[in-house]
Amino acid sequence: MKLSVLVTTYNALAWLEKVIWGYAAQTHRDFELIIADDGSSPETADRIRALRRETGLDLVHLWQPDEGFQKCRVLNKAIVTARHDYLVFSDGDCIPRADFLAVHAARAQPGYYLSGSYYKLPMRTSEAIGLDDIRTQRCFQIDWLRAHGLPTSRKNLKVIAGPRLARFLNATTPTRCNLKGSNASAWREDVLRVNGFDERMQWGGLDREFGVRLLNAGVKARHVRFDAICLHLDHPRGYANPERVAYNKALRKSHARERTIETRHGIRELQANGFTPDQALVPYTTGTA
Repeated sequence: MKLSVLVTTYNALAWLEKVIWGYAAQTHRDFELIIADDGSSPETADRIRALRRETGLDLVHLWQPDEGFQKCRVLNKAIVTARHDYLVFSDGDCIPRADFLAVHAARAQPGYYLSGSYYKLPMRTSEAIGLDDIRTQRCFQIDWLRAHGLPTSRKNLKVIAGPRLARFLNATTPTRCNLKGSNASAWREDVLRVNGFDERMQWGGLDREFGVRLLNAGVKARHVRFDAICLHLDHPRGYANPERVAYNKALRKSHARERTIETRHGIRELQANGFTPDQALVPYTTGTA
């Protein structure tokens, strides 16, 4: 199954490099990796260009100018750019376990979107993970994580559970299956039907609102919470804005109440304003973003 993997980033090169090496370790190999870059400096373009050579990945760098937090816009651009029918969404601070894409591919089914979660690491553990830890996958082993600063928690089940237990936990978890942009997948056809992400939304619930419109369109939700595993690297959130979060929440509730399917601030509007993928793709041979 061919996948288009959409990973967002903004000036977090050390974390992004670990994430890209996580995709280089995937057991499912038939995918393109689109780095949806919301305005990073040229150093990110230079390193991505080198990582494309080093990893051998089908790695695409899509960049837009820094105009504040515009994740929805760059995601819509990445959706337009994607070459394959099934889309996997994640972030540039989430290292995927080696079977991450294999789980999404195996669980994909028409009429459904998949939603997982992430395993949040403290800063000490995040900084301790090196390239060899990703290649060997020992950074996903609970003993290694504990030895490098991870506290004991019931959430450890996310990295301990084997396939059978993961299926049971996915089926019985009381957690609602809201779409999480750090770990989700959907058919491109369904994503286009709801017109992608609502570009009015900045940080705070933008992915959940997107999931609400998929549900309104008749797409059902399915958990991959305990089997599609990724490690979330710690970082500050200077972009958090309580007023924007409140706005996003009100918009999401309005769309749920009114059974809204299509946003009027999404992919079609982006294209009507003249966007084409060649405007955003960063070349690998000469120049920078």
